[in-house]
Amino acid sequence: MERSHGLLLNEEALGQIGEHQRAEFVFEWLTHLKKLLPTVDRVDIRQNQRRLIDQLSAVLIGSPGPPTRWLLAHCLALLYRLGDPIPSSLMVERCNDIIRSKDDSPSGLPTRLAAVACLGSLYEQLGRMLVGSFKDTLVNLLKAMKSAESQGRYEIMLSIEKILRGLGVSAVSSHRDVYKVARACLTDRSMAVRCAAAKCLLELQREAVFLWTSELENVATLCFRAFEGSNYNVRVSVSKLLGTLLAAAVEPRQSSAAPRQGVKGRSSLEEVMDLLSAGFLRGGGGFLRTSGDMLKGTSSVSKDIRIGVTQACVVFVSTLGGSWLEANFPAFLSLLMELASHSRATQTPVDAAVTRRCVSFILRSTLGSLLGEKAQTNAAKQICIVVASQKRTIDAALTDGNVETRVSSADISASQHVLVCCLLELGALVQGLGSTAAPLLTDTTTALLDSVVSVLLHPVASARLAAAWCLRCVVMAMPSQCSPLLDRCAERLVALKSSPEAVAGYGAAVAALVAAVQHCPLGIPHTKGKVVLGLAEDLLRSASQNSRISLQRTQAGWMLVSSLVTLGPAVVEHHLSRLLLLWRCVFAASLREQDMELRRGDYFTWQVTLEGRAGALCAMKNLLLHCRELVTDDIISRLLTPLACAVTLLNKLPALLRSYGSSVHCFSVVYRLRVYELLSLLPPNTYQGSTPTLFFYLLVSDLSGQDNLNQPCSDLTLLPPLCHHDDLPLVGPALHDTDHRYIEEQVSVVGGASLDNDPFSLCDRGDDAPAPLPPHVALTAAATALFGVLFPHIISAQRVKILEQFAETVNQLKGQRQQTVQTHVCAALCSLLKGSVRGSLGPEELRPPALSLLSGALESSSPLIRCLAAEGLARLVQVVGDPGFTASVSLLCFDRLKTARDAASRSGYALALGALQRYTGGISSPQHLSTCLRVLFTLSQDSTSPEVQTWSLHSLSLVVDLSGCLYRTHAEPSFSLVLRLLLSTPPAHPEVHHSLGRCLHGLITCLGPDLQGTTLSPALRSSCLVGCSVMQAGPDCLVQARAISCLQQLHMFSPPHVNLASLVPALCANLCSSFLCLRRAVVACLRQLVQREALEVSEHAVALVKELMCVSADVTIKEVGLEGALFTLLDRESDPGLRRDIQETLVHMMASSSKLGHWLKLCKDVLSATTGGSRTSQEDDDGCRDDDSSAFRAHSESSGPFTALRWATRRFTVECVCRIIAQCESADPAHFDMVLAQESPPLLSPSDFLVLHLGDLVRMAFTAATDHSDPLRLAGLQTLLVIIRRFSSIPEPEFPGHVILEQYQANVGAALRPAFSPDAPPDVTAKACQVCSAWIASSVVSDLRDLRRVHQLLASSLAKVQSGRDPSSQLYNEAAATMETLAVLKAWAEVYIVAVESSRLKESPDRSADGSVSSSTNDGSGCESGGAGLLKLVQSDLSTLSRLWLAALQDYALLTLPQENTAQIPASGGAFYTAETVNQARAHYSSCWAPVLQASSLWLHSSGFLMADDTPATLSRPATPTSMGHTGSVGGAKSPEDVNTDRLHLILGISVEFLCSPHSEDQMENITSCLRALQALLDVSWPRAKIGNDQALSVELLSVLHRLMVTRESASVQLAVLDLLQQIVTAAQEHVREKRHSAEVDDGAAEKETLPEFGEGRDTGGLIPGRSLVFGALELCLCVLVRKLPQLSPKLAGTSCGSSAWTLTDSDCRLVSSAVSVLSELPSICSPEGSVSILPTVLYLLLGVLRELVHQPMGLGLVVQATLRALKSVLTSPMSRQEKSRGAWKLLLRSALNTLLILWDSVDQKHISLLTALTVFLLSAGPDVCIMEPLHALSLQRFTASMESKDPLVSTRTKLGPEGSFNRTLTSCLCPSGSHLVSFLLPLLISFLLDENALGSAPSASRSLHEAALKDLMRLGPQHPAVFRSLISSSPHLKSRLEAAVRGNQQSLNAKANGAKASGAKSSPSITLKTNFL
Repeated sequence: MERSHGLLLNEEALGQIGEHQRAEFVFEWLTHLKKLLPTVDRVDIRQNQRRLIDQLSAVLIGSPGPPTRWLLAHCLALLYRLGDPIPSSLMVERCNDIIRSKDDSPSGLPTRLAAVACLGSLYEQLGRMLVGSFKDTLVNLLKAMKSAESQGRYEIMLSIEKILRGLGVSAVSSHRDVYKVARACLTDRSMAVRCAAAKCLLELQREAVFLWTSELENVATLCFRAFEGSNYNVRVSVSKLLGTLLAAAVEPRQSSAAPRQGVKGRSSLEEVMDLLSAGFLRGGGGFLRTSGDMLKGTSSVSKDIRIGVTQACVVFVSTLGGSWLEANFPAFLSLLMELASHSRATQTPVDAAVTRRCVSFILRSTLGSLLGEKAQTNAAKQICIVVASQKRTIDAALTDGNVETRVSSADISASQHVLVCCLLELGALVQGLGSTAAPLLTDTTTALLDSVVSVLLHPVASARLAAAWCLRCVVMAMPSQCSPLLDRCAERLVALKSSPEAVAGYGAAVAALVAAVQHCPLGIPHTKGKVVLGLAEDLLRSASQNSRISLQRTQAGWMLVSSLVTLGPAVVEHHLSRLLLLWRCVFAASLREQDMELRRGDYFTWQVTLEGRAGALCAMKNLLLHCRELVTDDIISRLLTPLACAVTLLNKLPALLRSYGSSVHCFSVVYRLRVYELLSLLPPNTYQGSTPTLFFYLLVSDLSGQDNLNQPCSDLTLLPPLCHHDDLPLVGPALHDTDHRYIEEQVSVVGGASLDNDPFSLCDRGDDAPAPLPPHVALTAAATALFGVLFPHIISAQRVKILEQFAETVNQLKGQRQQTVQTHVCAALCSLLKGSVRGSLGPEELRPPALSLLSGALESSSPLIRCLAAEGLARLVQVVGDPGFTASVSLLCFDRLKTARDAASRSGYALALGALQRYTGGISSPQHLSTCLRVLFTLSQDSTSPEVQTWSLHSLSLVVDLSGCLYRTHAEPSFSLVLRLLLSTPPAHPEVHHSLGRCLHGLITCLGPDLQGTTLSPALRSSCLVGCSVMQAGPDCLVQARAISCLQQLHMFSPPHVNLASLVPALCANLCSSFLCLRRAVVACLRQLVQREALEVSEHAVALVKELMCVSADVTIKEVGLEGALFTLLDRESDPGLRRDIQETLVHMMASSSKLGHWLKLCKDVLSATTGGSRTSQEDDDGCRDDDSSAFRAHSESSGPFTALRWATRRFTVECVCRIIAQCESADPAHFDMVLAQESPPLLSPSDFLVLHLGDLVRMAFTAATDHSDPLRLAGLQTLLVIIRRFSSIPEPEFPGHVILEQYQANVGAALRPAFSPDAPPDVTAKACQVCSAWIASSVVSDLRDLRRVHQLLASSLAKVQSGRDPSSQLYNEAAATMETLAVLKAWAEVYIVAVESSRLKESPDRSADGSVSSSTNDGSGCESGGAGLLKLVQSDLSTLSRLWLAALQDYALLTLPQENTAQIPASGGAFYTAETVNQARAHYSSCWAPVLQASSLWLHSSGFLMADDTPATLSRPATPTSMGHTGSVGGAKSPEDVNTDRLHLILGISVEFLCSPHSEDQMENITSCLRALQALLDVSWPRAKIGNDQALSVELLSVLHRLMVTRESASVQLAVLDLLQQIVTAAQEHVREKRHSAEVDDGAAEKETLPEFGEGRDTGGLIPGRSLVFGALELCLCVLVRKLPQLSPKLAGTSCGSSAWTLTDSDCRLVSSAVSVLSELPSICSPEGSVSILPTVLYLLLGVLRELVHQPMGLGLVVQATLRALKSVLTSPMSRQEKSRGAWKLLLRSALNTLLILWDSVDQKHISLLTALTVFLLSAGPDVCIMEPLHALSLQRFTASMESKDPLVSTRTKLGPEGSFNRTLTSCLCPSGSHLVSFLLPLLISFLLDENALGSAPSASRSLHEAALKDLMRLGPQHPAVFRSLISSSPHLKSRLEAAVRGNQQSLNAKANGAKASGAKSSPSITLKTNFL
């Protein structure tokens, strides 16, 4: 609260504000006082108590509104409890005096009501302290009850409830008096009073034992009467009372006093159920009324009573709990079935449908929510026993020959209701259990399948259909049962096709089973579709052979066709031609033939005909729904002929009905329904010409004709989809999503929704049992939908005429008939408007009749019609799109609101006013907005009509939403109005409060972010909070939910102003509310809160746990926190939206939490909360040592806080574990480092690192992977895969050389083994194969014996792949077998890749692991541990694997062909897929081809493309046909050369196709696999020769690699690309070398001069881009060099883009080195002329790289050395010596040398690299290049300058540099004038010498220079004695320097020799004596 409030009311501030704001101010103070009093010291309270009582008393007599009086009462009682309680009796007396007063003024009633409320709170808080005045108070209240109005009765009942709660057993003397008053109030005309009376009696029964003993029957009868005419809230309250009383009667509470002697004690279950049955069957009427109804043969029990009794039964069982239900379920089920089969409950089909729905609701609400999986399994067994016993009874009676004992039709009818209820619940149970229900099928005592299948022969259709649906649920839960059940039912259908029941039952079963496949991803074999279609054709052909079963065969045949279509396009496209033929045959071939049909046949013929044609139309509808892509224009044109006949027959139906009467009426209705449904799905333009206008008038007649007026109108099924979802709350809470919606919808639904209304609904999508409406109700809905589709396509004149006819018909009728037509017509009009676009309505003449229809509907007495009319008006304004028309409609609404006096009209036009501009962009006119607000403000204050208030306030909320920022100027008066109404509206009208909540929500949204700013008045923020507080304190759940939604919205815009300390506890208190809407609001708010303040939310939830005590029946927040409570709620909830919100909330909390240990423990507890043990490992068949069996097993832990959680909750928990691991990957590295985790600082919790919980992670994954639930097994295996990938490389610090995951290898094996069992589903086995390969590839297991155990699992799967599958025993679709087979091959491929790489790393440990492939071949011999041992394991199966891999690659290559080449795909399918499953197989191949490709390349690499002669020519498995073998179709056996060529091109083709356009989702892994596969191929000589010989292929490869280099930034990919480039260039070199060698050997010497030159360029030297290998290689190298060294490009020189030399990373250096290495090889694959063409480019790039690198040589030595080697390679190229190119090379090399020498001028730093490059040039280029002037002089100048450098390193490198630069330069430069050079060099060498004194202290570089110079002098002197002697004699100083150096050198040699002798003499003996003998 933003206003400053203290303990006392600020009366001064109160006096300064306006009258309207005082109530808000007082409420705000009371709210503050309620929070403040418990925190204030009691001394302060007592000091201010008198003043506070005076102020509160003033509020009491100030006519407070309902929220204020409740808050006032609470504060007053709290004040007395915390302060001095003695004066409280005076306050009680004062309140009693106020109640006794006869003040009839307007202010008197609120004061009396406030006094009543104060009394209740005082007694509730003070309890027995006021027991002395209790009698007088109660007498006073009971007396006041007699003359009180509804508000008074309501308040008195609430007050008495609180008094009873406070006094407890002390009020026992007055319990009878309270009971008498509450009895009368329980049947009060006011629904709010009934609710209050129910709450009062509920409190009374805590101590009043007589309510559930002696008075139980009377109370039950009273409750039944309370249900009559009740609303939803009353039914909920009274059912809670009745259910609680019945539960107390069966299980008396221990704390209650024992009943008096002679008083009835504990009741039995039978007695309680008899009471409920009596209410269900006879209602709450007296004896005379019931007897009269019995004599009349009518049932007077309303739906309200039956639905209330149903809810009471659910409350009764829920109160007793799941344990009681589990123990007493057989008896409870038996009694429930007696109710379901009672004749009074099933007198009419509608009654029967309602009864079955009620019984199903009881079973679903109890079994589905109270029992765990194990208990549900036991319950399913009991249901099976009941089903079997019912069927046995019927069978025995039907086969009994004695007429007297034969079963009657009533008994059969009774059995059908029992069977329907049991079978529907059995299906729901099995569907919920999923694959954990498998033991039910194998239990011979239960015989579930036999029991259900036996019902298919029941004589009643509803039982047969329920059995078929139950079988569908079994298949959805356990897809492996689909194929066996299909075969079983199909066989029985063929064998018993002469029995009508068998044909109908087994036909429905087959249809349901086939339709279930759409929910089973693994599918069924394709042949089953052929079988089903064959059955259907046989049934349809034989339908006319036996008239007794014609109808059944016809219906069953078309049901099979309809179900077949649900299999989807992949199946239907193969049968479409047969389907089209069936459709063509069932309809007349022409209109003439159809006319002839009408003249012949009888009623039975037309029944069969209409049934067949309706079934055909239903199959067409399914084709449009499930196979839309197959319905091309050609298919539609072929459907038009039967469709035209179907429409024409519609026009003939009236004649048929006149001829045959009611016998064909039902069939005609179904036929019309099917036609309407089909036409609604087809585009109207396709059949516009073939549907006569007469048909449209028939459609109009269905909507407004006289024939339909007498039929009841089901507006609750027709109208809600057409209304706006925001307006539906105006109609009532029954239309909301509540927990009771399943039965609440039956209150107003006309007709009974039942499966037997439409047997074809078995084929519908959806998991819940279908409940189609009766045909006549569904026909109306279909007609309205079709009207909206067809109306825009008829001519305008007819459109106007039709609407005018509608308006005239509505005006002529009255009463219920008018409402029926109005409903149909307005629904059709709204259907038209919703599907129309702006301007498509037609001429203006259409507007008046449309407006007349909708405005008339706005005045209807039906709220739903008014909602529809308001939505229709908004749509009409949108479609017309004329502002003038919009204004005229607005004026019409204003005018009608001025003149209308009835509540219906005023509410309808008020809603229209707000909704009018809903689709036109909102309200943009301030004047229009002001006018709307004036009208709506006035209407919303009309307290005489709560309905008008509700609708006008709802309209006001729409205006707020539609006005946007324009409304902000009206926000303050709107807040004032809303708060005033919230504080004054009686609680008996919760609908008004709900509309006020919508207004408040809209106002908060309108203000938006302004709520947190300073520009907004604090009073508005305070108003928001006050409004939310008022609604939170309200009694209605919808209002409370809206309050939470408003607080959530306020928190989004202004978080600081929402107090989480009070909000979070309120949310937690409602977390397990019995109202779905409240739970949804709570979880939605929590989801938003935890996104920002997850930690605070959790802390607040735990801090106030003492006040909340228990959030759910089993789990408290105190034990497991809010997170655990959410997990429990997730397990109980069935609403999909709420479950999704809970999961998102948990994910957000987990992502925001730092308590890793808490979350992991929570997940562990959830996973261990199972009612049954997990699967256990089976022992190995080979009898080897089995550690898996001794691994830990996931037994249930009963000590955990959770009990009996279902598999779906546990699967989500496993997914949470994966999220936790992924979350830790981006957090602290210590999560995946044991050393760092153990060394964490003590401030951090040691359990907050993931690596320390590895044992728990593996245990959780093991628990999930070995569960009975297949989805949970998949999640567990995925978690295990994540664990292996993330923890496999983490070392174990205590055991060096080992990893921490190694200790869990037995557990991993135990988790994997069940997935390889024969009955494991293919998807589980496929995932297990992935885990196996990851485990083996992780190198966690080093021992070969341990490795072999997991290897055996893969070996068994490989054996299964080899053996193939028997088509007759196949359970799943062929695509599932493809998935499993390819997963096995992929796993083996990954294992083989790792084995090869590991063995190579072991052989070459110094080799870098960059993915390149060595040319050496490993045969698997040698050490059997590590990679070599693993390779040896794989070698045994390698011959088989290689063939399977190649076959899979060929399949993949064919499946990835472009659309124009799909004709090449074999018609019979491929190695691992069939022709029918091509589309499904593509996805499986796409996920596994890359490892298979790499493994195939490695195998070919290891074999060197050499084929063993003893290998079998073809595979042993017939399922693997492949042209990659050795046989050809024409030429017989292929040669090894051809086979190898095919394999090479296969691998190359797949790789090139993928690398040209790699997909984004799997780029890097697959790209790497492709590149490594190509590297492995090119490492072998034979494929290298093939590629070298095919230049076009080489060029294509280079272009692909160039594209990859440009589009991928990964360093590993780019390095692999350059390695491949090197291999391709090497292949070209080998090819050129071989050609040149062949030419030299084969041709004579005389012909050599005329031979063409080999290599690119030929005689001209030209290189053609796109065809030249050299040009492509140059492009690729240039791409690398320019991207890494942009200065090489003339365009980029001098810019700052790209990397500079000193920013090159290690990978960049390797890339540049590889590129320059490839550059140096290019001249060798050119002709002499070609080499001359590329030489300038090569030299430019090499010298450019050198130029860039000399600026910063440190750290780039690898690149410099590579560049120098490349330069040397170019200089020594043979092309430089070829006669044709020698001259050009010489000139180019001289230019290059000149460029190199010029580089010195631009280098300011050390230039050792340039010096080395110059040395390489001088050594390698030859004298004819180097001695040319001025190059020769410049070279010597560079050397001289380097020698004179002050840096000893430079001078030393000048002399001793790479390649012995100076020395070799000297040698190479000796020429005829060598003596002059020697005379020049000798003084230079002598100058480097040091004397003996300086030698010892000289640096190492100077000493090295000294030694090298002396060595060269010793060598040059004898070679040139004359020059040496003359130099020494002419230069004495040189002589002395040389002599000193020689002496010093001699002395050092002598010293070294003496030292060596001394060390030899003093060396110790090898064996020393330990004892001195002297």
